[in-house]
Amino acid sequence: MDSDPRLQSPLLFFFPTLVESSASSQLRHRAHFNALRLVCLFHACKKISPRRHRLFPQFICVVLFLCSASAAQQESASPPEAPKAAPAQDKSFLARWADFYRQDWFGTPASSPVPARRGAPSPLDSPPFPNSDWSYGGSPVIGEPDTNSYPLMTAINQARSRTKLYGWIDPSLNFSTSSRSNAPEANDVYSNRLELNQFVLYVERLPDSVQRDHVDWGYHLTGLFGTDYRYTTGKGYGSSQLLNDHRQYGFDPTLEYVDIYIPQVADGMNLRLGRFISVPGIEAQLAPNNYTFSHSLLYAIDPFTDTGLLATVKLNDRWLVQLGITAGHDVAPWTPDAKPSGTACVSYTTESVNDNFYRCANGINDAKYAYNNLQQYDVTWYHKFSKSWHMATEAWYMYERGVPALGGSITPELGANPAYCLPGEPRCTAPEYAAVNFLQKELGAHNFVSFRSDFLDDQKGQRTGYATKYSENTITWCHWIGSTVQLRPELRFERAWDRKAYDNGRRQNQLTVASDLIFHF
Repeated sequence: MDSDPRLQSPLLFFFPTLVESSASSQLRHRAHFNALRLVCLFHACKKISPRRHRLFPQFICVVLFLCSASAAQQESASPPEAPKAAPAQDKSFLARWADFYRQDWFGTPASSPVPARRGAPSPLDSPPFPNSDWSYGGSPVIGEPDTNSYPLMTAINQARSRTKLYGWIDPSLNFSTSSRSNAPEANDVYSNRLELNQFVLYVERLPDSVQRDHVDWGYHLTGLFGTDYRYTTGKGYGSSQLLNDHRQYGFDPTLEYVDIYIPQVADGMNLRLGRFISVPGIEAQLAPNNYTFSHSLLYAIDPFTDTGLLATVKLNDRWLVQLGITAGHDVAPWTPDAKPSGTACVSYTTESVNDNFYRCANGINDAKYAYNNLQQYDVTWYHKFSKSWHMATEAWYMYERGVPALGGSITPELGANPAYCLPGEPRCTAPEYAAVNFLQKELGAHNFVSFRSDFLDDQKGQRTGYATKYSENTITWCHWIGSTVQLRPELRFERAWDRKAYDNGRRQNQLTVASDLIFHF
C-alpha cells in the first residue's frame, strides 16, 4: 500500500490542499490548520527573552498561515472531485524537487505557448538579464502575465496555485586589499571572507493585470536572513539587532504589502499598501534583481525601503505615472522619526521600446533631520543599442537639513552619521550627488558581461562618514546554470579622491575580487 505523500515532506504536512482536492481533504486540512495555529501560538508566546530571536519563527508562521489560507480558498472555490487513486509510481516530494533541477540543468527546456501579454514587447531577454522590461518600482509590470515556475512550488503542487513559495540562497567570497572593512562598498562589507549574504524566502500572489474585466489582488512577504539585512533594515522593524547590537548576521522582514489591481482606471492601476522597496533606481536589495554581485556606491547610501501607499497608473504603452505617501525612508510608521512624505514618478518609453526615462521625487517632506530623512530626486535612462547591447544610467541628488555637526554638542540619530559642518555650526545641510552607468553585452542565453562606472560626492560626509568624492569601476561576468543557479565573479577598483576613506580610514584605494553564487529554490 502506498504511503501518504504528505508524510514524505514537512512542507506537504502544512499544505495538504496543494496536492489533493477531494472532499475528504477538507477534513484533513482543518486538522492540519488547527495544528498550524498551535505552532504559531507556541512561537508567539514562548518565553524567549531577546525579542529579536522571535522574528524568524513568527515570519515562518505567517508564511504557513497565508499559504494554508490560500490553499483553503482555492479548495472551497472548486467543486469536489471524485477520489482518484494515486499512481503506483508517484514520486516523493524530494524526488520531484530533484527532478526539477535535473531537468533544468541537463534536460531539454520544454516548449509551451507564450501567454498573452498586454502592452509593448519586452526589450530584453531574461535570463540572462535580471528583468525583461525596463524597471519601475512599487508595482508588478502592468500587463505582464505571471509565467514564473519555481522548483519548490513544482515539487509541492506542480506550480498549479497562484500563491507561490520560493526563494534563494546567496553565499559570497571576496578578497580585498583592505583588511578591516570594505565599506562603503556593498554588499561585501566584510573583507576577505566567505559569508552568507542572503537566505531569502518569498511567498506571493501576483494580481492578474493582463485581463481588463475585474479587480484582482495580490500580496507579498519576504523574509531575509544574512549579512545583507543591514541593507534592508528599517527603524522599528527589528532594527535593534543592527543599530544597538551591531550583529553581522540578522533577519529582516524586508517586504510586506498587498496589491490591488483596478483595470477600469486608464490602462490599469495598481495600488500597493505596506512596506516595499524604495521606488527609483536600477539596483535592488534582493540579489537576483541586479546585474552584478556588489553594488554601486550610489546604491549603497540611498534609501532602501518605504512603508505607505503607492498608486501606479499605466496611461498607455508609453506613459506611466506614480503617486504615493509614505512614512519616510527606512522607518516604520510607528517610530518617532516617521513623517508624511510624498513620492511622485513619471516613466516614458519610446515607441521603439529602445529607450525609457524614469524620473522620481522620492520621500519629499520638510527635510528636517531624522533617521534617513533623505530628500531624493532621481532620474534613470535605459537604452538598447542592439539585440545584445544595452545600458542603464542613473543619477540622483539627495540632501537633509539640520544634520548635527561632527564633534558638536548635538548627538546624532542612532545608526546615522553626523556631518562635516563649517566650524562653529551646530547643524548644517548635508547634500550628496551620484551617477552610475551599467553597460551590458549579452553573450548568449546563459551569459552576459557588465561594466559599471560610478561616481559619488558625499559633500558633508553624512552618508559614508567621510567628506570626499569617490569613483568606482567594476567588470562582472554572469553565468547561468539552467534557470536556477547564477555565478557572478567580478573585479572592482575604487578610490576616495579627497581623503583616506577605505579600510576604516586607512586607505585611499581599494581593489576587490569577489563572487557570489545564487541558488534558487
